[in-house]
Parts: sequence; structure tokens; C-alpha cells
Amino acid sequence: MTQGILANFHRPAFAMNPRLTIRQQRALCSQLGHVKLKLLYKASIHGFTGAAFHKQCDFQGPTVSVGYNATGYIFGGYTSKPFNQSGQYVPDDRAFLFTFKGEALLKYQVINSNQAVRMIANSGPYFGESLALVNGSQAVVYSNPGNHYNFPPAEMHGNNLQLTDCEVYQVEGEFSELEKPWRSIVWESENELMNSIKTYKPINSSVPQARILLVGPVGAGKSSFFNSINSVFRGHVTSQAIAGCAGTSLTTQFRTYTVKAGREGKPLPIILCDTMGLEESTGAGLDVDDIGNILKGHIPDCYQVQLSLTFLYKMFSCSPGLKDRIHCVVFIIDACKVSIMPTKLEEKLAAVRRRANFIGVPQLVLLTKVDEACPVVAEDLTNVYKSRYIREMAQEASTRLGVPLSCVVPVKNYCEELELDQKCDILLLSAIIQMLRFADNYFDDINDRSSSKKDIDVV
Repeated sequence: MTQGILANFHRPAFAMNPRLTIRQQRALCSQLGHVKLKLLYKASIHGFTGAAFHKQCDFQGPTVSVGYNATGYIFGGYTSKPFNQSGQYVPDDRAFLFTFKGEALLKYQVINSNQAVRMIANSGPYFGESLALVNGSQAVVYSNPGNHYNFPPAEMHGNNLQLTDCEVYQVEGEFSELEKPWRSIVWESENELMNSIKTYKPINSSVPQARILLVGPVGAGKSSFFNSINSVFRGHVTSQAIAGCAGTSLTTQFRTYTVKAGREGKPLPIILCDTMGLEESTGAGLDVDDIGNILKGHIPDCYQVQLSLTFLYKMFSCSPGLKDRIHCVVFIIDACKVSIMPTKLEEKLAAVRRRANFIGVPQLVLLTKVDEACPVVAEDLTNVYKSRYIREMAQEASTRLGVPLSCVVPVKNYCEELELDQKCDILLLSAIIQMLRFADNYFDDINDRSSSKKDIDVV
């Protein structure tokens, strides 16, 4: 994946090395439709002059320009338009400025898109009249937030306008199809899949429904996944669970959702359990210390989640039965953000996995938003298992969460559609089938342990 993000740059006399870290490159790529970056210009090598910049970068298509100063700030801009030396303004409604706070990307969208970029011969990258790198062929920054782009100067570059380096990367697409799908799927099997789910029965007679816990970062699509499954069986798009876009979790309760086979149909043999999203910050979102209580069935439906559930543990069910426990944990991960997952969030997911492993609960990973992550898939959802990029993201999710690739399943939730789509349904239903299979693994393990205990007692 590292090689896929930054293409090698070959020169006879030297090789340029990017100053952007891999995570910073990925953060930029995630804003640009998932592409790769090729280093074109490095001021410390080619020179802090407009002529050197234009020689390396003119007519090279979309670019990301990055400035570095002595106080450690990394900032710059993106334009989808190729640079030239016409002296004119170029409109670009996709242009934006950015700065890094650690490895997190802060973005400032263009305000006056008609004058997004200016093509100045004796300057480096020149964004409107707001930001210019290598201004006037000097190792300095021109900074004037306002009508073209608006940003806090202290946040953008710390008010240090002296450059130590400037880089320009060409943005290149990297999407293609595999000759052979990396996983087989029958795209005409919707009725068969629905019937398999309707007729499923847990192999343990004391359990009427398999309970599946959905865990994932804020905005990854946990609640949307339930809504999508509910939509498939209702025959139209529904929105029972609260879902949407927000910086913090919209789900504040521990909720258990039963899916019905039709508007007034019977409940299906599966319960999807939703709770607060995981957040990077300490003390925010779902407290991973309470996952054990949820897995063991101590937490009641509709409990108003606060910072911690632990102190109320004794108020809840102290002797839950097998039917109250979680039988499979499903991690919901945004395919667009796998590569830029913050370290602290990754650590929280690992902590949840450790608790699930300790209790013996099997785990599955759902990759959501695959259509947003890959244009090949957006064009045709049946390309999801032909996409090289989705396969790479599935492999990276497998590595980051420590699960086999066979436990990673790509899906697309219903988010903006008003009508159902068979291809989307089949991916969603296939994911449910895998959850039920994993739940059966859990029941098998419980039964095996129970049999072993009986054998010991007999002896």
C-alpha cells in the first residue's frame, strides 16, 4: 500500500524523498477520491524560484502543494487545474487549502472559486490572493486570508512565513479492475439469501435470536447498516435508527433492533445491537471498559449511554442467560478511512477485540462506503470484488484489526437513495449470512464446552 500511495520518482543523479509521512499522504488522498501522489518538485533540490517550480509542474494536471517552515508547520493547497504561466486567475470549485495538526488534516475550502488559483510566472503555487508558496521566487510564504480562502493564520502556519522547503505532488488515479474477482458472489441470489435468513434457527434451542453487536467509529455507518437491512426486508428505504453526519455519536443509547419480514411480518431470528460510536479522544464516545458488560448481556435495551456504564453494573441483569449475550461482534469500518485511522482509535478497536476474544465471541468486519472509496465500484457495485483498491483496503483492515481477510466483508448502506437496489441488497444480505454463521460458531463452542464439562463431571 505504501508503494501504491507514492510512486517512485527516478532521476539520473538523485532520488527525491517526500517529507510528508505515509499517514499524511493518506489523509490527503482520502480527500481526493483515493489516488496516489507523485513528487514533481522539491524546492530544496530544484530551487526556490518560480522558474524551477513551473519547469517541473506546469501542465501536470491536479496537484497538491506543500510548504514547510522552521516551526514545524506543514500546510498548502490542492487544485484540480494544471499550473501554467498565463498570469490569469483559473476557476476551480474543488480547490482547497489545508494544514496538518499532527497527522490530522484541517481543510479550508475555496470561497471564491472563480479566482481559486492564479498562474504567476515568478512564484510557486499561488492560491487566489490568500496563499502563495515560494512567493516572488523567494523561500517565503504570502498569507492573506479573506475573500478567496479563509483560515486562521496561527493555525495554518503559526505566522511563520519563512519556508524551509516546498513540495508539489501530482495527483494520479490508481483504480483498475482485477482480471478475476478476489471473491465469488452470485448477483441474482437475493430471494435465496432472504429465505435463508428468515428460516435460520440458532443451533442452541435456548436462544430464539442471534444477537449481533455493531461496534465502530463515529460516522462509519452502524445505525445506517441496521436501517439498510430493515429496508431490504421492508421492501423500501427506511430510517428507524438515528443516523447521519456529525462530529460525535448520534447514537446515545444501547439499542437492540429486531428486523421484521415485511411491514407486519414476523421478527427475523436476528437482533442487531447498536451503541455509541468509538471516538479517538479519551473519555469520549463508547467506553471500551464497558464492552465486557455488553457482551455478557448485563446492559438493558434503551439504556442512556453516558461516559461509563461500569458504575451502574450492579443495577443491571446479574445473571443473564445465553439468549441475552452477544453472539457475534461486527466492526463497522469506513472504507474511505481505513488508511488514515488514528492510532488511538485503532488501539480502542484492539481493546474491544481483546475483550471479545477473552469471552470467546467471534468477530466480523464490515467495510462500508465502498462506492465512495472507489470510483470503479461507484460506477458499478458488482465491481466491488474486482476492485484492486477495495481489496487493498480489505487487506489493510484485516491487518489493522488482526482478523483474517475472510472475516472482512464490503457493503454499501442506503444513505441517499429513495429506492432499493438489488446489488446493494445482495451485499447487505450476504453480510447478515456471515454474521449468522459466526453466531453458529459461538453456539458450537458453547455446546462443546458444556459437553466437555458434563464428561468431566461423569468421570
